[in-house]
Amino acid sequence: MYNEKVMSVFKNPQNMGEVENYNAIGTVGNEVCGDIMQITMRINDDGVIEDAKFKTFGCAAAVASSSTATSMIIGKTIDDALKLTNKDVITELEGLPPQKIHCSVLAEDAIRAAIDYYEKNKQSK
Repeated sequence: MYNEKVMSVFKNPQNMGEVENYNAIGTVGNEVCGDIMQITMRINDDGVIEDAKFKTFGCAAAVASSSTATSMIIGKTIDDALKLTNKDVITELEGLPPQKIHCSVLAEDAIRAAIDYYEKNKQSK
């Protein structure tokens, strides 16, 4: 079902856990499959994502998508991170089965939710 790259990332995920002293958090879920994904980030005053980590309850595709997406946004600006699409995650993973595409969408949505949280809360500093 999964290609070699997806299985490799699933077995050796990067950025698992929670960022210490995060200032951005996004949690999303898919009611149909039961996958839940949370991404935390630390974004500096220049709008650069210094660190990003994930906690995911879900299948191999959900874990691989979370790991890949967080790796792709670390060191990027908020604007660049917002340009990341689920298709970019799928390309980086060298494909996902059609019934697992929603996992890459969760990763995109979690990043957007975390950045939205950051944007709404940075003014209250």
